[in-house]
Amino acid sequence: MNYRFSALITKEDAWYVARCPELNITSQGKDVESARASLREAIELYLETWGVPEERPAEGAAFWTTVEVSH
Repeated sequence: MNYRFSALITKEDAWYVARCPELNITSQGKDVESARASLREAIELYLETWGVPEERPAEGAAFWTTVEVSH
């Protein structure tokens, strides 16, 4: 069965950090694609070890946005 999880990838210094908020997993890579691939592998290992969470991720795609504030 296929599952869809959110992936948030940000650049932090020389690395791209990939996070999956539904499973609280973080990974990294030298570029966006390697960070994404590393996160995919970490998610697969999580699912093999712990199984699929009882609360399944939302079927729709996650919506990420930004908020600008003045200070």
